[in-house]
Amino acid sequence: MTIDDPARPETSEAPPSETTPDTAAPTPQKAGTWSALRPLVLRLHFYAGVLVAPFLLVAAASGLLYALSFQAEKVVYAHELEVPVGETTLPLSQQVTIARKVNPNGTVTAVWPGAEPGATTRVLMADPDVPEGTSLAVFVDPYTGDVRGQLPSYGSSGALPLRTWIDGLHRDLHLGDLGRNYSELAASWLWVIALGGLLLWLGRRRKSRRALFVPEGGPASRRRTLSWHGSVGLWAVTGLVLLSATGLTWSRYAGENIGAVQDGLGGATPTLSATVGGAAGGSSEHEGHGAAHTGGGTGVQGPDIGLDRALEAARAAGVDSPRISVVLPAEGKGYVVKETDTQFPLQLDSVAVDPADGAVLDRLAFADHPLLAKLTRIGIDAHTGVFLGLFNQVALAVLALALILLILWGYRMWWLRRPGRPVARGTWRRVPVTLLLPLAAGAAVVAWFVPLLGLSLLLFLAADLVLALVARARTRSRTV
Repeated sequence: MTIDDPARPETSEAPPSETTPDTAAPTPQKAGTWSALRPLVLRLHFYAGVLVAPFLLVAAASGLLYALSFQAEKVVYAHELEVPVGETTLPLSQQVTIARKVNPNGTVTAVWPGAEPGATTRVLMADPDVPEGTSLAVFVDPYTGDVRGQLPSYGSSGALPLRTWIDGLHRDLHLGDLGRNYSELAASWLWVIALGGLLLWLGRRRKSRRALFVPEGGPASRRRTLSWHGSVGLWAVTGLVLLSATGLTWSRYAGENIGAVQDGLGGATPTLSATVGGAAGGSSEHEGHGAAHTGGGTGVQGPDIGLDRALEAARAAGVDSPRISVVLPAEGKGYVVKETDTQFPLQLDSVAVDPADGAVLDRLAFADHPLLAKLTRIGIDAHTGVFLGLFNQVALAVLALALILLILWGYRMWWLRRPGRPVARGTWRRVPVTLLLPLAAGAAVVAWFVPLLGLSLLLFLAADLVLALVARARTRSRTV
């Protein structure tokens, strides 16, 4: 639901029995309010689509590639990720020792044991030769101890170079902080355009309810294109709004406001204290795009029970998922063992273990997270394709493809309807004051909360005002 040019009525295509898009109205009981509000919604939907559609198209295309990259990684990096299943596995500490010998200059920060038979162990290292914010992953065969390769690993999902590059393209076009503005602008407007399109589609008169959900056939025409645009948009609108909301949670500007509101409502993500001696400390479990494996040294001054016994202590404390991450201790810290299974039901508990005696320093159960923290974590995992695994990735691919088609259909309708005139300026004057004032107040709040939406809206209004003044000046010059 992106572009629908509010131009001249298409009387040559619409049968007499059906109202065209420019004269459509909703059910009779709301006709008065909607007839006043519809031109404003139509104007916003069209011009916002024209402004933001190019950004959305880039985000959708790169998002589609990202959704497909999970399975592509398994093919491209099959040698590093998969090994023949053996009878017995080597102790985890021995696998780490092997990885250290391969890269003696690296500092081991974490270990990811293979989650299923035939999967390699991933030993993560801080290494000066890999990009900032990225770990070097050494892939070890857990059955034979053979090193299968070394690759940069990025993020809490362990994205390898292919997915990392596509993720950067989707997030900021590889332009750094400046590029993040593109994706935040797209996410800021996506929900507005989608919900505006939903209102317009639901407000049309149609012969049957089936036409609401099922696209029309027949010869190629603007009418058929609109039918596909509206029907597919109706099916996709919920997913598009969720993509917009979850994308904004870790955006540069709106993300800060969302985090502040979440914290103010008591929904901050709790942290696990891994400090030996019970002092406050720990790090947030909130990870999404751009999260990187970081950590201090791996040496412990004093007694150290070792990696294997620390893992046994964590298992005894209830961290029993096959998908785990073991963060090695820095000075004054303990081992941190986290469950990383995002399949339903979620297994995301974590414990901190004292390296001196294996005592549990702290335990954090995902069930104890505030509801907002849970929803934020699940939303980000769903947006990044790691929630529910393959099903999640397929859903993301379908949504991205739907958005691409909606944009292309919108441009096609615009082209077929040329030259056409937009809805007249000043349509807001037709909106009742009792509705206009709450809408204006709500728009102001949203504009403050989502800064790039507010700024771009102001620019749009300013440009529209300039065009109006130019048109008025031309009219006066003709009458003189």
